[in-house]
Amino acid sequence: MAKREDPLVGFHFAIDIQGAVTGYFTECSGIGSEHEVIEHKVINEQGQEVVMKIPGRMKWENITLKRGITSNMDIWDWRKQVEDGDVEGARRNGSIIMYNEELKEVARWNFERAWPVKVTGPQPKADSNEIGIEELVITHEYITRVS
Repeated sequence: MAKREDPLVGFHFAIDIQGAVTGYFTECSGIGSEHEVIEHKVINEQGQEVVMKIPGRMKWENITLKRGITSNMDIWDWRKQVEDGDVEGARRNGSIIMYNEELKEVARWNFERAWPVKVTGPQPKADSNEIGIEELVITHEYITRVS
């Protein structure tokens, strides 16, 4: 009989971007890759049109991170490096790590040569009682799940 394993809860995670970004994030999305699909239409031996679907270029999703705004300036400083034209100097490798209820690492995705594409500040409203959220979008050249 196969051993049953509970799925991970989504709120136990950490982000490590080679010291460029620190702190706690409330949301992370964009972990994955996909292939573009090329449709190739051919005529088979019976004279019927057949659409073959062939894998095209592979691409990786941008990773989006959200957190409550604090006095921490790390994501803004990292983005400023790109704004000033030093994209190569801003590139960092990083990891997204998920933990189980005992805070033991159970899943890790490593990404390479990431740099910040976009930083968005909070949207203050005088009649709101919500936490101000800042958002960081990073692009990268490769991501893989290693555990």
